[in-house]
Amino acid sequence: MLFRSISATRRTARGVVRLAWAQQPLPPAQSELLRLAAARPGITVAEAARELHLAQNTVSTLVGRLTAQELLSRGRDAADGRTALLTVTGKAQRRLAEYRDLRAELADRALAQLSPGDQRALSAAVPALRRLAERMEAL
Repeated sequence: MLFRSISATRRTARGVVRLAWAQQPLPPAQSELLRLAAARPGITVAEAARELHLAQNTVSTLVGRLTAQELLSRGRDAADGRTALLTVTGKAQRRLAEYRDLRAELADRALAQLSPGDQRALSAAVPALRRLAERMEAL
């Protein structure tokens, strides 16, 4: 029930933001890779594949698509020229910030409509949800 509720919340949030957002949304896998590269500049394709639980060739395909859209750039590792280092472009940084800000604004509006008890319950659940994610990742 917990994961079903989390999934429903994420799916609904994505849908609401996509309807309110002026830009064409990226497919979820591309969005995840872009967010990861923004959080970890210089990440390699292999590291991204492990982090996202995807095959390296799948991540390479995603990198190609994001590079073609000028959202991701591939640098070369000085120690091993065969290794691509991924970084987001300025265009991607602006896109991510715009999406994040819109999502936060819409979530704040929805949260404000909840009862004070529901607001407190959700706030209190955040640390436990983070610990759950950490424990699951360690499995």
